[in-house]
Amino acid sequence: MKKFYITTAIAYTNAKPHMGHALEIIQADTFARMYRIIGKDVVFQTGTDEHGVKNRRSAEKAGKEIRNFLDDIVDSYKNMYAKLLVSYDTFLRTSDIEAHYPGAQKFRNKLMEAGDIYKKKYI
Repeated sequence: MKKFYITTAIAYTNAKPHMGHALEIIQADTFARMYRIIGKDVVFQTGTDEHGVKNRRSAEKAGKEIRNFLDDIVDSYKNMYAKLLVSYDTFLRTSDIEAHYPGAQKFRNKLMEAGDIYKKKYI
């Protein structure tokens, strides 16, 4: 049986979710449910992007340690998804050293080996 992999853009964690995030997750969930109903094997993944200066600045502005700030934001996404009855299979955080880092490093290394990532001066 052909497997269907459905994913969303990973939400940036500098602020709580808004209506645009709800729209995207509902649309992705609709496709996942449709494919499941017709008997397809579906993997539906979503998650959060927790890297970047903007996240750190938002945490500082809120007066929180970065990890606590991110945990609160991630909880707000998960709570919204629960209220919307979203049927995702995997919620991945880019800060997850066990689940995210190995695949990201493998992908990066393959890109480097292929010459798609390289160092060069830009003038």
